Amino acid sequence: MPPWKRTFAALWLANTITAIGMMAFLPFFPSHLIELGLTDRDAIATWAGVLYGAAPLCAAIASPFWGVLGDRVGRRWMVLRSMLAITLFVGGMSYASGPWQLLALRVGQGLFSGFVAPSITLVSLLAPPDKQSRMSGWLNTSMVIGAIVGPLLGEILRHRLGVREVYGVVAVLSAVAAVLVFLFAYEDRSLRRDASHAPGARGVLRATLGDIAEIRGQRALRASIALLFWLQFGLGATNPLLELHVADLTSAIPGLVPSTGALFFSMSAANLIAMPLWGRYGDARGAYPALRRCAAACAAALVLQAAATNYELLLVGRVAFGAAMAGSAPLAFGVAAAESSAQRRGGAVGVVFAARAFAIAIASMVGGALSAWIGVRGLFLGSGLILGAYLVHLALDARREARSA
Repeated sequence: MPPWKRTFAALWLANTITAIGMMAFLPFFPSHLIELGLTDRDAIATWAGVLYGAAPLCAAIASPFWGVLGDRVGRRWMVLRSMLAITLFVGGMSYASGPWQLLALRVGQGLFSGFVAPSITLVSLLAPPDKQSRMSGWLNTSMVIGAIVGPLLGEILRHRLGVREVYGVVAVLSAVAAVLVFLFAYEDRSLRRDASHAPGARGVLRATLGDIAEIRGQRALRASIALLFWLQFGLGATNPLLELHVADLTSAIPGLVPSTGALFFSMSAANLIAMPLWGRYGDARGAYPALRRCAAACAAALVLQAAATNYELLLVGRVAFGAAMAGSAPLAFGVAAAESSAQRRGGAVGVVFAARAFAIAIASMVGGALSAWIGVRGLFLGSGLILGAYLVHLALDARREARSA
């Protein structure tokens, strides 16, 4: 087996194991907070939201720096660092005696445990150029599988063992994933960047800021980062409020009870099926043009969900949105691979991941606040219109550039 295929297989399996573990405990923060002694419903809801959003927010801040550091010391070590950090910080959550300790551990997890970006970087440097989006797509399916299997596993473990024991199982799973990466993942050291150009923490900070500044001059990559942010924002702003929206809808089929769980499952299933197809399409047509078409499909699906007058139409919109959203991450990472040199790949992928994580962190909070004024339908419609407007801006900008040329 070629080294890149062996590395891809090891990373896909390790990422899937880790993602299942991560999603096994995320839905159950309220139960843990009740066990810690919180009784007020509003306080539990507030703390659960803060705990959920703390890690992706910190990951958004730290990811570009880890990417630049990985370009110098090794991307394989960055994957190992992230999985061992999950073992340490998530394992420590089982010993937390209060919400502030949980928050500190979630912050530490977010700062040190981003495993998706270095995994994609490592594989992209080894895989053939015509398979970049495809490999990114398959690696991202591990997160979708985690979202489907993880909560079910967590529910089983929580009832049979207890909330705290779930964290211990997750820590063990992450440690197993790290062993897989250590034994089977390969890295070409010749593709690293010379570490002498950025000695110490200050040097890494300067190099990170320099790499981010360079991205501003790469139009396709800059536009892809913005597109990924708004795509993820549209998803994150509406997902937490979906249950409230379903309660306002009726079914066109007599006797059918609208189910929020079915909406999430159908969207995840469509996402899982379509993700490799988007990756293949991006390799064939170009990652950036494919991403723009993906964003257009997402905008249409968001508007469809806003216009849904019954549960069945909303279900159709969710399936369409899941299939369209499947291309957002692999194609954006594909653009990062195409637009960056091997020595700067980690920094570029890190910035793309940061945009995605930042959108996840703030979307639910902003969406919750805006829903009081415009409602859930307004969030769907507003997200779709923002995406559409940005796509029109990109088209006009490209036309102006073509005319000037």
